[in-house]
Amino acid sequence: MEIAPLKIAFSEEERKWILDRINESLKRGEISQGRNVQELEEKFAAYTRVKHAIAVNSGTSAIEIAMRILGVVGKEVLVPTNTFMATATGVLFAGGKVHLVDSDPKTLSISLKELKNRVTKDTAGVIIVHIGGIITPEINEIKKWCAEQGIWLFEDAAHAHGSAFNNCFAGGFGIAGSYSFFATKIITSGEGGIIVTNDDNLAEKARLYRNHGKPNAWVTNNTLLGSNWRMSDITAAIALAQLERLDEIITAREKLANKYNDLMKELLPDLKIVLPSSRSSWYKYIVLLPKGVSRDAVKQAIKDRGIGLQGEVYGIPLHKQPVAKEAGFEGNFPNADDVCERHICLPIYPSLTLDQVEKVVRTLASVLNETKT
Repeated sequence: MEIAPLKIAFSEEERKWILDRINESLKRGEISQGRNVQELEEKFAAYTRVKHAIAVNSGTSAIEIAMRILGVVGKEVLVPTNTFMATATGVLFAGGKVHLVDSDPKTLSISLKELKNRVTKDTAGVIIVHIGGIITPEINEIKKWCAEQGIWLFEDAAHAHGSAFNNCFAGGFGIAGSYSFFATKIITSGEGGIIVTNDDNLAEKARLYRNHGKPNAWVTNNTLLGSNWRMSDITAAIALAQLERLDEIITAREKLANKYNDLMKELLPDLKIVLPSSRSSWYKYIVLLPKGVSRDAVKQAIKDRGIGLQGEVYGIPLHKQPVAKEAGFEGNFPNADDVCERHICLPIYPSLTLDQVEKVVRTLASVLNETKT
């Protein structure tokens, strides 16, 4: 394929740095939760300007651990229907009930208006998802409203490494936030995740939960019912190498996004683009197709011309997933139905060239023009 939907790349220098770190871990015999994990936590906390970062084995685990600490058993949590299943299962596996919320078409996140429509007397908290790396400009109003309601705000920042609004980084608005280091994310270690928080009590409990509830990692003294949610030192070495380059990665993505923006204005001015209002990771470049146009047909036509498009965020909302009934997902969500069905994500990754960006937009314009004739 001439233009891939995604390329995960590690430079020769980066690979050498990672292998040197892993070699040091092997020399020390420190391959589980060791010095690399500790350094990753310290540097990630410093980067996101929070007091604590707790590394775990996945972004999914990060959500579930937080939900367990926040005590959602038998309680209701407001969750956007436009998100990945892990956002919801983190609540369900912690014993809570998911109460879905419709999307905000401007950000693909959730709006304060929709939260007000869905809150009930049983609501314990809100999970907001920074879709595509975009932090909604309503984030501070949502934070204030949650405080007024006596409910907590938690951020699923799996897409939002480096995203910020008014100098506050993703994960710093609510009681806590979670990041993912999965293979497709802005920075990756293959697997892995991290919890960020300014709450001392939540951080202390998160460290217990990730290691079977043991205050001392090497003493079998279990003070609560945790599990094995640890990050290995080898995984942390890969994440550290990526974290060192995070600003460089975002700068490269932003340059591509700006090129997309200029070309879209020139060639497809009537097409809606989901744009951030502040610093974004540019995890996805999201475009809404005209109503009545088949996304599958557009993607196939573009693929036939040698261009692969990334996966959507998300193509099927939670209330329409095959497991929706089993999970207790209920309600009608017209905004999510519309944006989930109509949007596409154009390729955006650091090794993409500006010429390739131009080819993507011109190809999309040609395909859409053909659908009109």
